[in-house]
Amino acid sequence: MGKITGFMEFARLEEDYLDPKERVKHNSEFTMALSPDAAQQQGARCMNCGVPFCNNACPLNNIIPDWNDMVYHRTDQEALDRLHLTNNFPEITGRICPAICEAACVAGLIGEPVGIRSIERFIADRGWENGWIVPKPAALKTGKRIAVIGSGPAGLAAAQQLARAGHDMVVFEKNMYIGGLLRHGIPDFKLEKQIIERRMAQMQAEGVQFVTQTLVGQAFPERIANRSHQTITPKTLLAEFDAVILAGGAEQPNRLSIPGHDLQGIYYAMEFLVEQNRALDEEGKNSSILSAKGKQVVVIGGGDTGADCVGVSHRHGARSVLQLDRMPRPPEAEDPLLTWPYWPLKLRVSSSHKEGGERDWGILTKRFEGKNGKVAKLIAGRAEWKDGRLREMPGSEFEIPADIVLLAMGFAGPVSQVLDAFSVEKDARGNALAPTDTDRAYQTSVEKVFAAGDMRRGQSLVVWAIREGRDCARAVDCYLMGPAARLA
Repeated sequence: MGKITGFMEFARLEEDYLDPKERVKHNSEFTMALSPDAAQQQGARCMNCGVPFCNNACPLNNIIPDWNDMVYHRTDQEALDRLHLTNNFPEITGRICPAICEAACVAGLIGEPVGIRSIERFIADRGWENGWIVPKPAALKTGKRIAVIGSGPAGLAAAQQLARAGHDMVVFEKNMYIGGLLRHGIPDFKLEKQIIERRMAQMQAEGVQFVTQTLVGQAFPERIANRSHQTITPKTLLAEFDAVILAGGAEQPNRLSIPGHDLQGIYYAMEFLVEQNRALDEEGKNSSILSAKGKQVVVIGGGDTGADCVGVSHRHGARSVLQLDRMPRPPEAEDPLLTWPYWPLKLRVSSSHKEGGERDWGILTKRFEGKNGKVAKLIAGRAEWKDGRLREMPGSEFEIPADIVLLAMGFAGPVSQVLDAFSVEKDARGNALAPTDTDRAYQTSVEKVFAAGDMRRGQSLVVWAIREGRDCARAVDCYLMGPAARLA
């Protein structure tokens, strides 16, 4: 423990942000990392609890008190080594993870929790700035070849772990660029793509091969059919590789099947966000086909994906932005004595909300109405809890004008084509059935085929995806190498 009384002496320090009026003019990151002095002071607030609940709350089981203490003592490179023991991509989680570890911080019981995520980002960024993060190729090769389908956080984590164990790794991605939804679904202002690219360069130096614009056992989607591509069959993969890891995302969106849902101008959030990122990747400027410029934007869904849509709409120059949530407005703050150490229900205000727009809660969307085939408004009603479910309040119907409606209501599970192509057994939710509590952990019903991340567990957090990728890599290594496994 660095400073015994630190949590009493120092207040929580937040990262600085560019002014909202300035940051909406561009798509670059606007969060400014902690200075070394600020990070040291923040690390001093860690109580080094006898039972570190933050470790248990984090899906990666990051050894948080250790690297907090190291930052306090200005041994940042040691802190980086400790962070990398459990997390392959801390510069990513330090930017986009919701920091459920902070909800479990003991200091939060009596005040503000330690700013764990900001310290994590500080450590990782220091590592890149000082050249401490370098490739770690395997000294000995095993001669085994493994294919990874999907280049999101689960696939990348699995590929890096297995490459360092000496296996030959090939990662297949259906899009033009590596990164999965990290790259294609998260706006640049939250995660600039060069952050992903430098990890790619590290992994390539470690022997990982990336193959893009390749689909497994299915026709290429119409929206990207005009780009050069290739397909590869499960039969070919199973013949050429010793193991296959299915690590695609949960890309099947929840649908809103109400009258008028097929009107023009109604899009799923990922259509909007992916198109925005593709425009920036390919043209270097904000020229998205699905532009919100000068339009009245309504976002249906109160989560982080909806907030990302709000932020992108601001940068397009939307006339107005309204985000709707069907759930009641949450309390401004939680009672930690009732919720700690669990993730609390409370009002969360993202950086995108601070840039403008409006929010409304307890809204049920009943139907869309349009003009000349295009959406013009939505008809909604106020909701209340009654008989254990949300019901519309009598006489509460009203209308909301809309030129664009973005549906950000979460994901039902993975698209079925890849799982069907491999004839993998599914669970009740349509995910790949690959239990983790048996001696065949992460193995599907098909020999040599494993599954990890959202394709196995359903829509979840980036930290869970990395955790699953690492654990799946360990299972694959044991499967291939037996007693000689290096990740066991």
